[in-house]
Amino acid sequence: MGPSGRIRSEAVRGNQKLVFSHFDELFSKPAKPRFDFFAPVPAGDKPTAPADGSEPIRFLYSYSGVFGDPLLDRQLDPYPDQLLAGLSRSGINGIWLHVVLRQLAPSTIFPEFGEGHQTRIEGLRRLVARAKNHGIKVYLYMNEPRAMPAAFFEGRQGIKGFRGGDHYALCTSTDEVQRWLKESLRFVFEQAPDLGGVFTITGSENLTNCYSHSRNAAGCPRCSQRSGPEVIAEVNRTIAAGVWEASPDAAVIAWDWGWPDGTASGWGGPDWATEIIAGLPDKAYLMSVSEWGKPIERGGIATAVGEYSISAVGPGPRAQRHWALARARGLRTIAKVQVNSSWELSAVPFIPVMNHVAQHCHNLTSAGIDGLMLSWTVGGYPSPNLELVRQFQAEPAPTIEQALTATARSRYGLDACDGVLRAWSQFSSAFAEYPFHQAFVYTGPVQYGPSNLLYAEPTGYRATMIGFPYDDVESWRGVYPADVLAAQFEKMASGWRKGLSAFSGAVAGMPEGRRRDNAQEDLGVAWAACLHFKSVANQIRFISSRNALLAGGLDKQQQETLAGVIRAAVQDEISNARGLFVLTRDDPRIGFEASNQYYYLPLDLVEKVINCEHILKELESR
Repeated sequence: MGPSGRIRSEAVRGNQKLVFSHFDELFSKPAKPRFDFFAPVPAGDKPTAPADGSEPIRFLYSYSGVFGDPLLDRQLDPYPDQLLAGLSRSGINGIWLHVVLRQLAPSTIFPEFGEGHQTRIEGLRRLVARAKNHGIKVYLYMNEPRAMPAAFFEGRQGIKGFRGGDHYALCTSTDEVQRWLKESLRFVFEQAPDLGGVFTITGSENLTNCYSHSRNAAGCPRCSQRSGPEVIAEVNRTIAAGVWEASPDAAVIAWDWGWPDGTASGWGGPDWATEIIAGLPDKAYLMSVSEWGKPIERGGIATAVGEYSISAVGPGPRAQRHWALARARGLRTIAKVQVNSSWELSAVPFIPVMNHVAQHCHNLTSAGIDGLMLSWTVGGYPSPNLELVRQFQAEPAPTIEQALTATARSRYGLDACDGVLRAWSQFSSAFAEYPFHQAFVYTGPVQYGPSNLLYAEPTGYRATMIGFPYDDVESWRGVYPADVLAAQFEKMASGWRKGLSAFSGAVAGMPEGRRRDNAQEDLGVAWAACLHFKSVANQIRFISSRNALLAGGLDKQQQETLAGVIRAAVQDEISNARGLFVLTRDDPRIGFEASNQYYYLPLDLVEKVINCEHILKELESR
């Protein structure tokens, strides 16, 4: 063996010693398999909500769905029976599914559409029937008509609309496209008559109508001569007409996501929303993100939230205004909220900030909202948060205190109730300090927590959206100075630990049984959240101090102070990684989110410890 081989072997042996010194005893304990999320369906399990539409809509997305073509590929089933049963027990009566309309229906207008539709329709029927057995209806995500490549429009110049990249919109100002939309939706709802309905996105997301990505529909000779609100309202009416021709009682939910609203904290631009709402079909629902535009101040920095916020309790001004406009013309209203988890922290199945959830539900009940969309693609796990939401559907609606107490007693028993309520209050107070900004929740390290590696030298890599954050503090921080961002997460972790103490005390006095098992699992989820918050603060402190040291120009005392900050952050990260390693092995839900799958696995946390030990070694050698 040459010198380089000996060096590599010594490095491997050194890493083995490090791993065994930190994890030897932990490795000997059994771990639950990844993706083992759901308990078996109890014998004789019955739905807790009727699937006949007699209750307000409470619908959400799958916890375990993967993006693909689940109606074509049965192996991609996003809603196994165990999940449906758990959601039903948690008070959910609706689920939603991504679909592309041209894949679900054949067409004489566009003969190339509809390939494989028989298989997909059969898959949709199976899902609708299985969900109905659990008292749950299925709603289809309708972001239509999807743009097509240039080749599709050869010989079809009369329907070629707005250009986006190498695709063009199917112009919805044409009779041909409107007929295709209506006929295709009528076909789908005839083939699956028990579908609950659809919800539409007609502004942004994918390129659809000629105004979905544009304020002027430039390049479309038809839509450019019409107003954006006129076109968008017409698309919603056309979709509704197709659905209701086959299923008059199905819900058609028009989501105002992406509609210009004339506000700085919303979608800016001219106020199209008012005109669109005035042009929606009479039986439709109007859905709005409840918290959008809510003013907040965190760490002395004033800003406003967009969507995906549990820390800011809605409704905000945008939703309140749009719901009022809808009610004034007789439309029903739906609030889109996140109550389990959000991009504020999506690596846990739910964030136990129950006081925030209860206050938000109370506010929406007081506002007379007719239904709830309880998650986008993040946050669809059966949870105490969902059980709490259902409390507010009772007549008469409970007070916040009554709802919290009823949920705690039901899940944990009377003796543990007071301790759990104190814990929830502490968690909620701590979470109110969350330094929300869209840049941070999308690029920061909160999803990866202690699994995100530390780097002795700057990587130069840019953080990616809900992807690897690396050490890109400048992208993370948004409107917050780095030291304020770190201080907010330190404050959150400190307050969270008080809640953990109260929760741990409640669990300690519980007798063995199902309720104690619930409490132990929920305590593990709460601990995981705390470790993520602590880690974010450590990473920011580490990177800021590292960069200051590398910049030079410091005296010895300043260098020693920064080295001390680095050392403390690294040592705490070792503790955080070891703690999260235990939690992830005990609970395969931790570290998982549907659209990203696993942010980290237990071995990633082992790697983090090795990473930290090597950084400490480098510090000592300087």
